[in-house]
Amino acid sequence: MATGQIRKALSGFYYVQDGEQLIQTRGRGVFRKRGITPLVGDFVEYEVEGNNDGTLTKIAERKNELVRPPIANIDQAILVFSVVEPDFNTILLDRFLVVLESFHIQPLICLTKMDLLPAEKREDMARYIADYEGISYTVIETFKDDASILGKLTPLLAGKTSVLAGQSGVGKSTLLNTLMPQLNLKTGVISDALGRGKHTTRHVELIEVAGGLIADTPGFSSFDFDTIEKEELTYCFPDLARLSENCKFRGCLHVKEPKCAVKAALEAGDLQQYRYDHYLQFLQEITDRKPRY
Repeated sequence: MATGQIRKALSGFYYVQDGEQLIQTRGRGVFRKRGITPLVGDFVEYEVEGNNDGTLTKIAERKNELVRPPIANIDQAILVFSVVEPDFNTILLDRFLVVLESFHIQPLICLTKMDLLPAEKREDMARYIADYEGISYTVIETFKDDASILGKLTPLLAGKTSVLAGQSGVGKSTLLNTLMPQLNLKTGVISDALGRGKHTTRHVELIEVAGGLIADTPGFSSFDFDTIEKEELTYCFPDLARLSENCKFRGCLHVKEPKCAVKAALEAGDLQQYRYDHYLQFLQEITDRKPRY
């Protein structure tokens, strides 16, 4: 049985990379009956019919999958956040980080428009960068026409399947155009009325870049916590997770429990107040979530 990876999905066809060959395939009818949809990034088995046509027969177990963009088996997400226009937003960044952690996708933080940061905000920004690097996240700083960005990102892309994520208008399309000039994605200024940028894509494709694969779409712009239970939330905050090992009670939610190591670290100044505040807000969102039936 021939095997490969789906690199592109378009108009009901799935294009499977098998060595040097790109095979056009369709899914088996049984997939539809079972509610299975092949995704870009899937590792598959297929049967060849004719010169370059095939049928998918089996989809290997996925380590993760996203709905928008519809893609599977992602290793890392490059979180693109501007420091101005729109302003740097820690609660939105933490929301993205938490959901990525829940999917076991490694986040990489890329800060754009550093050249536009006013002098009076540089100290605060430097503190935020130090905070996230202290949590063990990689932070890359860049700006428009940054000639060094390829050199910064190339070693981080090798051997990995990556997607881009971030708020609209922060420079995701610009970054993709830098990594993959052949895309020539349209980039636009932020809409003054809506406060967000615009981008439309018709399909998802994984393209080989710098020894790795990267999705050719700026992807998603928001996340929710539908798949995270409140008992799991701590482990989506690596800084809280490390501290929680010393909590007296197993399953401590770090709210009202006695002898909580997270709250002790907060009082001692060893945990950033905004990270704890975001944890409490997300915990409340999950608690208030309507049950699924």
